[in-house]
Amino acid sequence: MEVKEFLNATQEELVVNAIREAEKNTSGEIRVHFEKNLKKDPISRAQEVFYQLEMDKTMFKNGVLFYVAVDDHRFAIIGDEGIDKVVPDDFWESIKNEVIIEFVKGDHGKGLVMGILHAGEKLKEYFPYGEKDENELSDEISKHH
Repeated sequence: MEVKEFLNATQEELVVNAIREAEKNTSGEIRVHFEKNLKKDPISRAQEVFYQLEMDKTMFKNGVLFYVAVDDHRFAIIGDEGIDKVVPDDFWESIKNEVIIEFVKGDHGKGLVMGILHAGEKLKEYFPYGEKDENELSDEISKHH
């Protein structure tokens, strides 16, 4: 499956809007990244992409990456050290499970939107939006073909 077939244009717009909505109430930063194939386990690859996208450079170390290897049907969510210190141990796994339920149904857009909004709620709890907050990272989906 091509990366562009994973989400249609409408779904992609819904995902970007979910990122913007989630980030309205938090200083946290959320990104989504798609790749066609995976050369290693999804967590390791997600960590590499996290650094390539310079997500480790946020002021409060509270970036969250949703990583999808489309052809390999692999998915990971990782957070920077600031958020990982405060969320429950099973937090990323519980969001990942919510997303995968929708992926299995074939509704990739809905799965990502649900996961992003859930992550945003938790980020809001620990990293509320402040007056001087700025959008430190792009909200657009990044892709590597």
